[in-house]
Amino acid sequence: MIDRVCKRYCVAGRVQGVFFRASTAEEGRRLGLQGWALNLPDGRVEVLACGAEENVNALGKWLTSGPSLAKVTHIETFSEDPGEFGDLVRQPGAVFF
Repeated sequence: MIDRVCKRYCVAGRVQGVFFRASTAEEGRRLGLQGWALNLPDGRVEVLACGAEENVNALGKWLTSGPSLAKVTHIETFSEDPGEFGDLVRQPGAVFF
């Protein structure tokens, strides 16, 4: 059985106004993940991704560059409890995948 993990990423740099949320959701769907991408008031994008560990890690690696118009300068990564996923997804303004 594949272990399910959840990670939350806070991505800084030029990540708003460059289709970062939509591109992240597309990549998350391609990897078979569940989660969301949300613009934060401080200019960062927060991403929550849940699924097979290797796929969550693949998304984390993709986030280091993001879509072509983005310029990622820093990423913080946090492990989340997969059992709490249902509570975490209720984020207004989030793009879901």
